[in-house]
Amino acid sequence: MLSYRHAFHAGNHADVLKHVVLTETLRYLLGKAGPLWYIDTHAGVGQYRLNPKPPAGQAEWLNGIARLWDDRTLPDVLVPYVRRVRALNPDDKLRHYPGSPQLAVDLLRPADKAWLFELQPSDFPVLEALFRDRENVRCTQADGFDALRGLLPPAPRRALVFIDPSYELLSDYTRLVEALQDALRRFGTGCYLVWYPIVKRSEALELPQRLLKLDASRWLRAELRVRAPPAGGYGLYGSGLFVVNPPWTLPASLKEVLPWLAQRLALDGPASHLLDFDLP
Repeated sequence: MLSYRHAFHAGNHADVLKHVVLTETLRYLLGKAGPLWYIDTHAGVGQYRLNPKPPAGQAEWLNGIARLWDDRTLPDVLVPYVRRVRALNPDDKLRHYPGSPQLAVDLLRPADKAWLFELQPSDFPVLEALFRDRENVRCTQADGFDALRGLLPPAPRRALVFIDPSYELLSDYTRLVEALQDALRRFGTGCYLVWYPIVKRSEALELPQRLLKLDASRWLRAELRVRAPPAGGYGLYGSGLFVVNPPWTLPASLKEVLPWLAQRLALDGPASHLLDFDLP
C-alpha cells in the first residue's frame, strides 16, 4: 500500500512537479483582478524541515529539490518556484521545504482567501499554528473531500482547488473521482489541480483514464517518471498532475520544463515525461 504522507516525501521529485505546476497556475490566476479562493483539501502541516542526515532510504529530497538548489541552468519556468523555497532558507542552506499551503499563502493577496483542510490529528495543530497570524487563511480539521462540497461555488466565483490526498487508502482513488465530479457540477469554471502517484497498482494506473472521462471540456495532464517501474512492490516511480481549466499559458511552460526535469531528476535510464491537453 502506498502511503504518501507529505512529511516523509517532502521535496522529492513528485513535490517538484506538483509545486511547479501549482506555482505557475497561481501566478497566472493572481495576475487577474478580483479576489481568488485557494482551497487545499489535504494540506499536511504546511512546511517541512529537511533532515540533513536522513536514515538510509529517507533522503528523497536529495533527489528532488536539492538537485535544483544550486543549478544555474534552471529554465525560467522553475525560477519562481525555487525562489519561494529559497525564501524559507535565507542563509542559503536547504533546511526547510514549503508544502502546497505555504507556497500558495505566500503568493496570495490580502483580498484573497485560503481554505486549508487537514484531518490527521498530529498534523492539524502544526498547520494551524503556522498560519495563526494570517487573517485571510482558515484552517479546519476535516475530511477535505467532504469539506470541498460546502465551499462550491465560491463567493468570488474564482477559485483554485488543490486535491492531493495521501492515497493511503484504496478508497481515496474513488473518492477523488467522485469529489471532482461533484465539484465540476457545482462550479464548472473553477481551476482544479489533482496530483496522483504512478505506482504498480491497478487503481493508480487506471486513475488518469477515469479523470479523462469526467465532464471537463478543458484539461491538461502532465507526468514525470524518474526511474523504471520497480520489479516488485509498489514503490513510487513517478507522478502526475491532472488540471481542469488550466491557464492557457501552462502547456507552453510545461513543454519547456518537463524534458529538463526528466533529465535532471532521473534516477536511471528510463526516466521520461508526458504532456497531453485539450484546450478548445
